[in-house]
Amino acid sequence: MTQHINFSRSDAELTWFQRRQTLQAAAAWVALGGWSTSQAQQRSNIVELVGDALINGNRLAPQQTVQTGDVLETGPGSRLVFVIGNSSFHVRQNSRLAVERGNTLNAVSLLRLLTGAVVSVWGKGSDRRITTPTLTAGIRGTGVYTEIFAKQDNRSYFCNCYGTVDLKTQSDSRTLVADYHDAVWADKRDGEVVLSPARAINHTDEELEFLARLVDQRTAWQISGTKGAKDGYY
Repeated sequence: MTQHINFSRSDAELTWFQRRQTLQAAAAWVALGGWSTSQAQQRSNIVELVGDALINGNRLAPQQTVQTGDVLETGPGSRLVFVIGNSSFHVRQNSRLAVERGNTLNAVSLLRLLTGAVVSVWGKGSDRRITTPTLTAGIRGTGVYTEIFAKQDNRSYFCNCYGTVDLKTQSDSRTLVADYHDAVWADKRDGEVVLSPARAINHTDEELEFLARLVDQRTAWQISGTKGAKDGYY
């Protein structure tokens, strides 16, 4: 497995994709035709649900469907992997997020992360964003990792694992263009929220590859056959 920095996360959270049950669930999802077939056959778009999760305040069952407009919450030791349209998501434990609707029922326009962490792969499209309490990220077809550190005044961590992302806070902005992990912190300082460089933490290449495969995509490093430096660090 690729090297990573584990910062306040368990090893099990970063190696979830190695479980036999998870690999079997992913293989079944792909073999059954993915999102378009599940929609046509009215099957669930949940690839895997481990532990307890809520959807719009009610307990989520594996056979249910996650739709745009839903609010999701995972409990301790839980995780949720699902697909909507050409985008896939892995919601880590103790997370809460809203999946807001785009120009169609099956297009995500906004992923509003309120607590916790989510790994996501987005196909090409327009007008899509991820928000946290301290930053907004404009997505242009990419793979990203987003985490909120509630005990650190909602400090946000954002990694553009590959692709192009436009980041904004109330007082700062920048565009990240990456083939292999470019990350930032969004910190509150003297009444403002500023962006600063960060290392690649709490996620791995294999996670992104797993999620990309669910939506018939490949990561930038899979396409190029080479990996660069993470945030300038070798």
